[in-house]
Formats: sequence, C-alpha cells, structure tokens
Amino acid sequence: MSQTNSGNSQKTIGILGAGAWGTALAQVAAMAGNKVILWALETEVAKDITEKHQNSAFLPNINLSKNIIATNKLDDIVEVDAILAVIPAQFMRKTLEQIGPKLRDKMPIALCSKGIEQKSLEIMTEVLAQSVPQATPIVISGPSFAKDVAIGLPTAVTLACPDKEIGEKIVNLIGISTFRPYWVDDLIGAEIGGAVKNVLAIACGMAEGRGLGESARAALITRGFAEMVRLGVKMGAKAQTLNGLCGLGDLVLTCSSKSSRNFSLGFALGQGQTFEEAQKGKNSVAEGAATAPALAQLAKKYEVDMPICAAVAAILDGRLAVNEAIEALLNRPFKQEGQ
Repeated sequence: MSQTNSGNSQKTIGILGAGAWGTALAQVAAMAGNKVILWALETEVAKDITEKHQNSAFLPNINLSKNIIATNKLDDIVEVDAILAVIPAQFMRKTLEQIGPKLRDKMPIALCSKGIEQKSLEIMTEVLAQSVPQATPIVISGPSFAKDVAIGLPTAVTLACPDKEIGEKIVNLIGISTFRPYWVDDLIGAEIGGAVKNVLAIACGMAEGRGLGESARAALITRGFAEMVRLGVKMGAKAQTLNGLCGLGDLVLTCSSKSSRNFSLGFALGQGQTFEEAQKGKNSVAEGAATAPALAQLAKKYEVDMPICAAVAAILDGRLAVNEAIEALLNRPFKQEGQ
C-alpha cells in the first residue's frame, strides 16, 4: 500500500472509537505515514491492539500497523494534529463533551459515524458545534466496508469541509492510493447521505429476507434515494453531493451486501426474527436501527414524505409487522416519478 504524504513531516492522528470502522481508519492513517493514537473504550481492546497489533473483538484476522498505539485515556488524544471521531452516533455527544474543553482552537475533527441523535434529532455536525464549538468540522462518508479498507482494497469516499484549504490538507494527510477521499464543501449532504442509507439498507435487507427479488430491491434503492435527496435538499444539502459517493454510492453498497450490518439486520427481520434475536451475540452497532425513529421525526419536522424510512421505523418500534409494511407500501397511490 503506497503512502501519498511521505514527503511531509510525520503528523499524529487521534481516532475516537476502536470499533471496526475506527480501526480501519487507523490503519489507513498509519499507512499514510502518520503516527496514530486510537482510543478504545474497552481495556482489553486497547491491549490487544497495542501488544498484538490485532483487534480481535471488532476487526479480527487483520495485522495492524505498528504505528497504531491504542489507549483507554481520552487525554492521550488531546495533543494531536487532527481527530477522526468514530463513536456511534448516539454516544458521540458524551465523548465529545468530555474531550472538547481540552482541545485547541480550530482542531480539525472529522465525523465518521453515520446517524442522527435520537433525543435532539440533530446530525453529528450540529452535535459537534455544541460540544466542541472551537473545532473545524469535517465529515468523512462513502461506500466503504471496514475490512475492505483495512486490507487495502480500493475505496473512495467523500470528505466534506467548508474550508477548502483545511479539507485538502486532511485529504493529503490520510489519502493513499487505495483510500481516495474526494473533497466537497457540503457537510449536510455528506451527513444526510450516510444517515439515510443505513435505514434504507434495513428495508432492502427485509425485502431480501422476504424473498421479494432483486427488482424489488432496485425499486427500494431508487425510491429510497429520492427520499434521501428530498430531505437533504430541504435541510440545505446540495443534490450534487447526494448524487456522489456519500449518497448514491454508499446507498448502493450498503443495500446490496450482507456484509452491511444494517442490511443483515433487515434480512433477519425479513425472515421473521425479532429485533432482539437479530442482534443476539453481535458486538457491532447497526446505526440504522437507532437512526430510523429519529429520521421519521425529522421528516415530519421538515414536512418531507419518506414512506420507506417511516415504514422501517414503524417495524422497529413494533407498530407494523414486516408484511403489513410491505402491503402498505405496495398500495400507495400511483404518482409521477420524481415526486
């Protein structure tokens, strides 16, 4: 794996969250020539990464770079050149509030989790603005499975930052030949794409679990993408951003593979399992399950019609059975495409 910033002096990247995606991003940052400090909540995970260069709990069977040092102390992340925040969306605020007062002015913080906070209905950039107001916000999102990224398979993502100069610095800091960030200035677009596609992936998984066929999945992806764009544009996103990697690209990947935690959750629900049965024994988070009810409320707030996402939310909270939701969607009034 080649390094793209080998000519620069070594920088230090702090990563909050040692789940599969956080660990994969740590691997990328290390291979780009940086020193990486990876914060893990679990003591045993930090020990495994530092001593054995493995993350057996969340990203097994992958040899990690020796440039990655893991820690359980948030204070170890304070004196870094940039931070990648990969905490699950529902826990992002708490972690940022703990570390925020200790961070320097204009610290670049890249939000790499995809979700909407249930309690506040706020996207992660809004959470960051309240928790670490002095930070420079960045969003990294796109079609990327953690294992693919960690082993060096080619991946491209969106890197959103309103400040082009800072955005391009981060691109050069973490970009390598097999992990290609593309800069945009649209934070909202990058966030909404990532959050909505997780909920739509649950819907596609349900369709697969019910044996509805690939034509049904294609329809769900297409009509779901229309829901994504409607909400994003209403919230201030650019349609062009959602047409790119962080929207359409991520949607296609996540809705087409059982490697997606959200698709797998939907598949299990489609086959008749309860939510508790589908999640049993799993140590990873299907962000779409927590995002769905918040997304349904957000759609009402912005007066945006999102029937597929609303159906997923209703199934997850027990208001609808899978068959009832499918029947309701199939019996919606016919309308002109694009509406």
